[in-house]
Amino acid sequence: MLSSTLAAIREPDSALAERVAQHLDNLTKPPGSLGRLERLAIELALSQDEALPRVSPPGVLVFAADHGVAAEGVSAFPQAVTAQMVANFAAGGAAINVFARQHGARLEVIDVGVAGELPAEVGRAVVTARVRSGTRNLAVEDAMTRDEAEAAIAVGIQAAERAVAAGCRCLIVGEMGIANTTASSALLAALCDASLEAVVGPGTGIDAARLAHKREVIARALDGRRVDADDPLGALAALGGLEIAAMVGAYLGGAARRVPLLVDGLIATVAALVACRLCPALRPYLIFGHRSREPGHEIALADLDARPLLDLELRLGEGSGAALAFPLLESACRLLAEMATFDQAGIGAAP
Repeated sequence: MLSSTLAAIREPDSALAERVAQHLDNLTKPPGSLGRLERLAIELALSQDEALPRVSPPGVLVFAADHGVAAEGVSAFPQAVTAQMVANFAAGGAAINVFARQHGARLEVIDVGVAGELPAEVGRAVVTARVRSGTRNLAVEDAMTRDEAEAAIAVGIQAAERAVAAGCRCLIVGEMGIANTTASSALLAALCDASLEAVVGPGTGIDAARLAHKREVIARALDGRRVDADDPLGALAALGGLEIAAMVGAYLGGAARRVPLLVDGLIATVAALVACRLCPALRPYLIFGHRSREPGHEIALADLDARPLLDLELRLGEGSGAALAFPLLESACRLLAEMATFDQAGIGAAP
């Protein structure tokens, strides 16, 4: 599934970009006066291969999984919170549920590797696609085998396919997994050869002592796994998470079906980084929703040459920051479809 999905991702049509840019310059405004919104409109047109793109209704995919490295005490919360938050998603009580309702989004929660059994009423409200019950402890051994990482990627591809088949025109990809900032930070440090001081932040809110411990755990993992930065799948398997791998698949699957992909914070951006290392042609389909407070996010954004739409000092995850940026995509589409040209308005264009 991975190889066929990679083969289906095409570079956007540069001629379409020129046509859309000309249309924007003919609208009743000074050329370029709507700034980054105009560039966003072009990006959406390219990703959908449509001069008049549409992003509604959006689809929200939240992948949940646990991490063996949680046993090292790197998070402010116990591992049981992953399953508890999945139950909260199922009940409609999380931040991403609120924003999904606000945008009329189709929301799907996917259990790709939660440790332990979910209550029956929760299980009925989520998609069960568990590859294994949590990763192994990456400080001690590889988090996943390559086959497990590919299986989790396939879960993400299939989720994207379901969303597009249901009529979603844009995908917002989120996650839940206690200790996943540890996994994503380790993966980022390995792929970008970045220092742990620059990469590793407080995650869900740990104190200075635990932050130092978190860095030490990641240092042990990097020393023990010794991944090859030129082997993104191997790096993902050694240091990543099942939900991170599923996000990689969702990005690839969405791009193969020509839908724009709204990227959330640190963990989502690290998944995007892995996906782009697997398939550089993916990059034009990615729109970065916000800048996280996690320090490593800046490094991941810089590697992807990405400039987020919002900076609201968020650090929640779930796809929440990406969902908050969605109205800007809707505005960009409406700009192309509804704003009058100079000829239509009977206004003389600037010389």
